[in-house]
Amino acid sequence: QVQLVESGGGLVQAGGSLRLSCAASGRTFSNYDMGWFRQAPGKEREFVAAISWSGVNTYYADSVKGRFTISRDNAKNTVYLQMNSLKPEDTAVYGCAARPAGRVTIDSWRYDYWGQGTQVTVSS
Repeated sequence: QVQLVESGGGLVQAGGSLRLSCAASGRTFSNYDMGWFRQAPGKEREFVAAISWSGVNTYYADSVKGRFTISRDNAKNTVYLQMNSLKPEDTAVYGCAARPAGRVTIDSWRYDYWGQGTQVTVSS
């Protein structure tokens, strides 16, 4: 089992920044690829960003490319999502997810472990 706990969400004005963190425990963190997903009210969960176990490979949704950066610190068992130039449409619950290292994927159903999520609200 892998336990994931997100933090760093909050209320921010449009154009502002937030950094989300996801702390992992329970298994060797570097054995897992990690992803960030979000879900807005009334909408389906959508992929935001993913990172390989080594941190070498990263992937982004087109809607956040150039504004968000995913990174990880395997020594701290933590994955981050730096969010800049936030827009009201970024408002959602953001959650991190883990899956055994392999082919990094944007498909939420391929991830085995999920955190509880953290709310991000961007005001206009």
